Amino acid sequence: MSTEHDAVSAQEQAMVARAVAGDRDAVAQVVRSLQDPLYRLALRMVWRPAEAEDATQEIMVRLLDHLHTWRAEARLLTWAYRIGVNHLLNLRRQSPQEAAHLSLDAFREGLADGLSEADHRGPEAVLLTAEVRLTCSQGMLQCLARDERIAFVLGDVFELSSTEAAWILDITPAAYRKRLERAKKRLGNFLNATCGLVDPAAFCRCSRRVDKALALGRIDRGRPVYARHPVSAGGRTAAEAERQMIRLHDAASVLRAHPDYAAPQAKMDAIAGLLGSGRFPLLEET
Repeated sequence: MSTEHDAVSAQEQAMVARAVAGDRDAVAQVVRSLQDPLYRLALRMVWRPAEAEDATQEIMVRLLDHLHTWRAEARLLTWAYRIGVNHLLNLRRQSPQEAAHLSLDAFREGLADGLSEADHRGPEAVLLTAEVRLTCSQGMLQCLARDERIAFVLGDVFELSSTEAAWILDITPAAYRKRLERAKKRLGNFLNATCGLVDPAAFCRCSRRVDKALALGRIDRGRPVYARHPVSAGGRTAAEAERQMIRLHDAASVLRAHPDYAAPQAKMDAIAGLLGSGRFPLLEET
């Protein structure tokens, strides 16, 4: 990863060095720089924010425990992704789709069942349609095996290079590209045959799934999980992500077009509390 090593900034190395030496401000800076990207990674893998919050906290604890092992062989975020991916691939908790072994074919059948003849109307129609789209794209990702899901998330959602993604997964770039291609083909076939955002001839429309999604409790009219999720400072909102998706108008853009979610502050405050708990040897008084 020589090119990746070249991308590691002196500022980043200095920050980590201070953190490992016991500088609490530097440790907090490390946490702040990584918490949102790691949360977005966890959210795309475990589906629901509550589970993603727990996973992010677990990843951050593991990362701080091993921060002294970072040797600038990759950017700090890339190294953090490697720790996060290893944790998420081995996570015992399962999403409902994983637990039910739901396939993309079964997911497609579910979308066809109860599709309204007309678009949802009302003052919250735009918001609820966005919530259906975001929930649906999260759900279809869960229909992939974890190794295919993480390959797709790293490559087509986070847009990492095959070299970088392969290093994170500890496989060869050729093996990674093969895994990614398999995931892209499965999701592409599904979306081309199903999603009206990708192919106007396909049967499904987010605006016609709203009533069924409300009836099944898959979205909450009063508390949209994704459409009103807090975003990182300066990050894309749900509306901005959707505008980008419409311009691109392809299968990958539908799955990529989530806002730049921010890690919920309560969990990050809990991590900050751990920093002063004596839990981490690197923060003990010298």
